[in-house]
Amino acid sequence: MAERIDEVKKLFTSKSARMETNRGDVYYQKLFEQCRAHLDKLRAQPAMNRLDFESLLEEEGMERRDFMKWVSAATAMLMLPPMFSPLVAEAAELMNRAPVIWLELQDCAGNSEALLRSDGPKIDEIVLDIISLEFHETLQAASGHQAEKQLDEAMEHFHGKYLLFVEGSIPLGMNGQYGTIGASGETFVDHLERAAKGAAAVVAVGSCATFGGVPAAAPNPTGAVGVMDVVKGKPIINIPACPANPANMVGVVLHYVLTGQVPELDSLLRPKFAFGYRIHDNCERRAHFDAGEYVEEWGDEGAKNNFCLYKMGCKGPMTFNNCSIVRYNEAVNWPIGVGRGCIGCSEPDFWDKYAYERPMANAKIKAPTGGVEKTVDEFGLGLLTAAGVGIGIHAIASAVGGKKEDGGEA
Repeated sequence: MAERIDEVKKLFTSKSARMETNRGDVYYQKLFEQCRAHLDKLRAQPAMNRLDFESLLEEEGMERRDFMKWVSAATAMLMLPPMFSPLVAEAAELMNRAPVIWLELQDCAGNSEALLRSDGPKIDEIVLDIISLEFHETLQAASGHQAEKQLDEAMEHFHGKYLLFVEGSIPLGMNGQYGTIGASGETFVDHLERAAKGAAAVVAVGSCATFGGVPAAAPNPTGAVGVMDVVKGKPIINIPACPANPANMVGVVLHYVLTGQVPELDSLLRPKFAFGYRIHDNCERRAHFDAGEYVEEWGDEGAKNNFCLYKMGCKGPMTFNNCSIVRYNEAVNWPIGVGRGCIGCSEPDFWDKYAYERPMANAKIKAPTGGVEKTVDEFGLGLLTAAGVGIGIHAIASAVGGKKEDGGEA
């Protein structure tokens, strides 16, 4: 398999060189050289675990074609031109140079479950397997004082180098006493702040860690907030959704290994390669939306013919995520594909604002822009311009930075 991976990199390199000659793109050439230098620096460092990417691929029966397809898809997902494919292939091999510490706070462990999904060997799962996961409360055998010692040693040994993944919101009520952890009874907020001090970057995974999620829903009795409301002075990457897609977790770590930097982020600190898409614009039911064909009630002819779910409360027009492209469970399906409208789980305050089976027009809250407050029927063919509505909502939501708006009810 090692020889096959080398063949893949040579093949991509040959193709990329021809494309680069034709492109003459100075920006990407400079970025390519920076990534090349960073990968060389990583390769000179010792691996942090004994797992070998090439051996794992061979054990799982992955062929060269499988790896080539994954490399091409990963390169495209990171919004990089094909010339970067050989570097992406090499970065996948060097993922065992990326130390990761994973904290679980006020959560349901859904993102850890997504990370560990067992629907069959897949290359992005193998990539996650070889990451040097130094600490994870749910997965590790150690507990009590032994677990705390393991965390302390990992933070000390990899100080300034580890990526800190955080799952779950942080309760601030009662001086943080709603959530404590470990034999010492450390509060979640102190636990997070201590672990964040030595991190190279902090990655908030899931809606709870990013914007507070369900725990922060009204009346928010525990005073739950997201990571960015607690951690200051560190690069923060938000990967929302309930749960977050493992492909986006892989993308963030792969980008960091490839470049040594966090990916480009939007105003809500979400990586643009994953959240630069509006669900509505890539929805398989978009043609029915444009044609004014909607499901009016569950089980009607529209539902049987996969018509648009906007009238049933789909929040795709105001939600930014790539789940309509990447999908879940080996890209088999996603919520709208199984007949359930989007509930906007990658947006701030989604549980209070979007998680109901009514269109925004019938909601008890005032939408950030005027358009979606009208009914679908009033819009008629004017819905063709609805793309601007979602973008406007996103811009307003970004401006408030995930904070709850005062006077939410109309």
